[in-house]
Formats: sequence, C-alpha cells, structure tokens
Amino acid sequence: MSDSRPIGVFDSGLGGLTVLRELEKVLPGESFVYFGDTGRVPYGNKSNETIINYARQDENFLISKDVKYIVAACGTVSAVALSTADALPVPFMGVVENSVRDAVNCTKNKKIGVIATSATINNGAHKRLIKTYLPEAEVVTVPCPLFVPLVEEGWVSADDEVVLGTIRRYLAPLIEAGVDTLILGCTHYPVLKSAIRRAIGEDVMLINMGYSTARAVAEELKHLDLLSDKTEPPTCEFYVSDVTTAFPKIAKLLLGEEIENDKVNLVDVSKYEGCTN
Repeated sequence: MSDSRPIGVFDSGLGGLTVLRELEKVLPGESFVYFGDTGRVPYGNKSNETIINYARQDENFLISKDVKYIVAACGTVSAVALSTADALPVPFMGVVENSVRDAVNCTKNKKIGVIATSATINNGAHKRLIKTYLPEAEVVTVPCPLFVPLVEEGWVSADDEVVLGTIRRYLAPLIEAGVDTLILGCTHYPVLKSAIRRAIGEDVMLINMGYSTARAVAEELKHLDLLSDKTEPPTCEFYVSDVTTAFPKIAKLLLGEEIENDKVNLVDVSKYEGCTN
C-alpha cells in the first residue's frame, strides 16, 4: 500500500521553509503543501490561547488540501499547541521531540542548551523532554527574540558585526555554562548557523530541528506504509495568509530556491476554524 497525497507543512511564517528543505532532501519522491501564516507572524510573542487557535486553523486548512500527514514546522506550535493534533484525521509531527532526542544522544557532558522564541522557552517543553530522557542533564534555555527579525531582513552573515554581536550577546549564558550541545529551537535559526558556530565555537554540536524532524517523518511514513509511489515528478504548493514582496528573497535564503510571488497562493486561514472537530 502507498499514498500519493501530499504532506502538509505549516509554520507561523516562512521559517518552516528550512524544515521543508530538509523534508525534500530526505523524501525526494513526496509532494508537499506549505502554508506560512505570514499575516500573523510571529507566534512567539502571542498568548498560548492564541497560538492554539492559530494552529487549529493552520491544520484545518491543510486538511482541506487533502494531505496525508501534517508537520508543524514551528517550534512555538510544537511546544505550546501540540494537543491540537488530537482532533486531526491524519498523522502529525512537531519539531521539538525529535530534536531533543538527538541532543540527548549527542551530549557528552550532559549540558544542553536551547535557544528559541520567548513563547517556546517560557513553555519549557524542551527542558521537560530533555529531563524525561536524561534526568541528570543541565539544561540552559535562552530566548532569542531578535533572531527571527534578523533572518527576515536577510541579515545572516557571520561577517556582519550586527549579526555576530547580537548572537554573541544571546549566547553568552550558554558559553558560560559550558554546553556541548545546542538545540536551534526555532525554524529560522539554521540560517544563522555559521554565525552561531562562530560565536559558540567548533566543539558545540548544533541540532537542526528540521533535519531531526525530516528523518523521523520518513521513518514514520515508511512504518505506516504512506510513502508515495508516484512516477511523475513531485509537486510543492505554497500558501500564505499575507503576500509579501520579500517572499522570493526569503525563500531563496531559507529553502535554497527562488519562489516567485506568482507561485504563491493567498488564503484567508481564519475561515478554517473548527473544520476537523
């Protein structure tokens, strides 16, 4: 048995394109539907109630596109609104748990750092999961609210003094604590990997949530016998809640390919409340 329907991927904005990038590498035969809630980004500074409501709408929109699987390519949703998956008629995966497992498997000194949005850090999901898998771990969490705006502006170079200075300031507590493993707990952050690497040093293992998630999704699709057997080339549809002229530039940065605005579809995601309940 196989399933040729697409995989749905959503994020609060365009950061989830880094997860889509990893998914396309690991699952080259699969089609995708990507939704970025660009009209309401960021989720990281919203209340838990609002984040849960937004997540339900995002998921319901993807269900309307007849997806076979949903990936919440958003660290904030994965930390705060994972319970919304209970109402879904298809399998679901967030980006937190698999990155935590990888971090626990990688650490040598049991000192693990997490950087993410304020909402993700305040929720504490990463720390709770790390402690579940490795009770003796020392977990250092740092909210980095300026990282997303840096990426959205295209300021990602390790040679940029503003970028490097901002990153060094945020990472100072992690360096002082001596973490040997660092979870990049927001989907935007892998784009800053070179600058983060320069700031924190070569000996710290950086955990990319997108890569961890893509491998886990591939394993689950195989286990559930949901892999596509289509012979024609796979497709990828892009949807947003607000069209921005910066989309092509950001897509090039995050996804590694140019997606022109005429390839991006606008959707009123607020219409999809409660469709799966």
